[in-house]
Amino acid sequence: MTELPELQCYLNGEYAPLAEAKVSVMDRGFIFGDGVYEMIPVYARRLFRFAQHMDRLDRSLSKLRISNPLSRDQWLAVCRRLIADLGVEDQWVYLQITRGPAPRNHVMPEDCEPTAFAYAQPARLPTAEQRHHGVACVSARDFRWERGDIKSTSLLGNVLARQISADAGALETLLFRDGHLTEASASNVWIVKEGALLGVPKSEQVLEGIRVELLRELCEDCGIAFNLRPIAESEVFTADEILISSATKEILPVTTLDHEPVGHGALRGKPGPVYARLYEAYQRAKPLQSI
Repeated sequence: MTELPELQCYLNGEYAPLAEAKVSVMDRGFIFGDGVYEMIPVYARRLFRFAQHMDRLDRSLSKLRISNPLSRDQWLAVCRRLIADLGVEDQWVYLQITRGPAPRNHVMPEDCEPTAFAYAQPARLPTAEQRHHGVACVSARDFRWERGDIKSTSLLGNVLARQISADAGALETLLFRDGHLTEASASNVWIVKEGALLGVPKSEQVLEGIRVELLRELCEDCGIAFNLRPIAESEVFTADEILISSATKEILPVTTLDHEPVGHGALRGKPGPVYARLYEAYQRAKPLQSI
C-alpha cells in the first residue's frame, strides 16, 4: 500500500492532514466519477494563470450542472493557505469539486451539497535531460468518450491511454480519432510545419488546455506563426517538430514517436528551434503571469 504523503488539504471548509481526510462512500465522485478538477502550477509560491484555471473550472462545472461551492476569492484564499503550509517554492495545487453524496442513481440529484477538496504538493518539473534531449511518445486510437472538453474526474480512458506509453517506456500517448490528432492522454499536442506552430481547434473531443492561449501569446511575442486547425495523422508523423504541453510538463519536445525519430535532416531526433524559443518564452512568462 502506498503511504499518503504528509501534506495538508482543504475539505469542505476544513483544513486537515491529507492522510486523515474522509468523504462519504456515497459521494458521486466516488461512485460515478461525477466531478471536475484543476491542477494549477505554482512558481516561487505564486499561482500561474490562476484566472484562466478558474474560468475552465467554471466551464466544466456548468457543463455538469454542478454549482461551485466557493467564490473565486475563496478559492484563492484556500490555494494560498495550502501553498504557505507546504512551504516550498514550486508546487502544484490540485482542486476537485464533485456533486456530493446522494443515493445511487444515474439521474443528477437536485439537492446535493458539492464536495470541495484541494491540496498542494511539491512540483516535479521537467528534467534537464527531457528538455535538452526530448521525450519519447507512442500513438494510439483515441478510444475515450467524446466529451474531452470537460475536465472530469472520470479519467479511466486517459489512464488506459497513459498506460500504453508507460508499458512502452514512453512519456505520453498521442491519440488519433478518424485519422486526425486529438490530444495525448494528459497533454495537448502541437506540431511544427515550416516554422509555424499548429494545434487542434476547440471541440467537444479535446480539452481546452490552459497552455493553448498561453502558447498563442508566446508565439505572438516570438514572431512565430500560430494556427489551430484539424491535423491529419500523416502530418504528425512527418512534422518538423512535435511538442506536448500541460500544467505539469510545461512544454516539452517529442523526439521519438513510435520508436522513430521526429523531424528531418540534422535536427532529426533532436529538439527543434521553435521549441527552444517557446521554452525560453515560457520561462519568461512565469513571473509575469503569476499571482
